[in-house]
Amino acid sequence: MKKRVKKQKSILQDQSCKQCYLCMLMEGDYREKLVEDHHIYFGKPNRQKSEINGFKVNLCPRHHRDGKEAVHNNRENDLILKKLCQQEYEKTHTREDFVRIIGKSYIGGGFKKP
Repeated sequence: MKKRVKKQKSILQDQSCKQCYLCMLMEGDYREKLVEDHHIYFGKPNRQKSEINGFKVNLCPRHHRDGKEAVHNNRENDLILKKLCQQEYEKTHTREDFVRIIGKSYIGGGFKKP
């Protein structure tokens, strides 16, 4: 039987408010809208780590997966979220703690896990 992952709340936003994190950040748009759960550090090994550590935000389809602004299509927007999330995590943890979880740093010199 599969072990159940303990989901944590987002460390960046209150996801109960259905607002797109990037709409708020980049456009000042705080309206509630259709949103999807985005795991900031995605891919097979990091999706579960994002769930456990609260590395996730709400994104509208335009910023999540549709079009050129979507984090899955736009490396710049993807890196904005990765850096902001790491900065927030490092308010209560060390960079080494972060790298131990994700495998690399998105801030500074790109320190990688040995």
